[in-house]
Amino acid sequence: MKRNILYVFQEITPYLPETNMSTTGRYLPQKIQEMGNQIRVFMPRYGLVKERRNQLHEVIRLSGMNIVVNDIDHSLIIKVASIQSARMQVYFIDNEDYFQRKALFKDEDENFFEDNDERTIFFARGVLETIKKLRWTPDLVHINGWLGSLIPLYLRKAYSEDPIFHDTKVVISLYEDHFSEKFNLNMKKKIKIDGFNETDLKVFDNYDYISLMKLAIKNADGVIQAEQNIAPELLEYIKKSKKTFLQYQENENTEELYSNFYDQILEEASVNA
Repeated sequence: MKRNILYVFQEITPYLPETNMSTTGRYLPQKIQEMGNQIRVFMPRYGLVKERRNQLHEVIRLSGMNIVVNDIDHSLIIKVASIQSARMQVYFIDNEDYFQRKALFKDEDENFFEDNDERTIFFARGVLETIKKLRWTPDLVHINGWLGSLIPLYLRKAYSEDPIFHDTKVVISLYEDHFSEKFNLNMKKKIKIDGFNETDLKVFDNYDYISLMKLAIKNADGVIQAEQNIAPELLEYIKKSKKTFLQYQENENTEELYSNFYDQILEEASVNA
């Protein structure tokens, strides 16, 4: 089965240092593409990403949109770079208010950025609006990292009637990217756009990592345990949710496992249609 797969990563090497997530971001899309699928890959353009070294350039035809977060217009800038050896392009979501700083999520004193809630909202909506502008219909979206965790919710509630995303399925991978800090207590209000009701955000009750990931799981079609030490509360939530679940496995053929999992999600969708 040949598919259109949209990958959303919090980090990808060589643009950021090697971690399990960034390495997965580098090689998984390449392998899935080599299987005959079409892919698009997105990540944030943090200030740590070296533009000249990595030959990033702005895509003028995709840039120029504004995304309203907390009643303020923020310009959406799209940049792109190529990983030549993989024959793969990476799209970068950029904005001078949210992604110019030389850090990911904490300042030099290890303080959690106060606007991480808005950065999460902007990144999720930025990816979806860019895909709309590309006029490219993904069969499946694979989210990697908490920064993209609002995408399943937006797809289900705000973009569900859009023909680009009408039949799109969502998979989320869980990593060991847990943090103890809480988001801004106005985050629920900021998240809402047309298509939401009060119950949609009920599970996001503690304004923390756990409740954010529960919200992502609730709106996803499938969940992958990408690393071993995932919060037990999340694993229990997955079990109760009865979502299609791929447990953590030490396996050199990760791309085959994931490809088969994608097929399972899409086949289940066609049976239940």
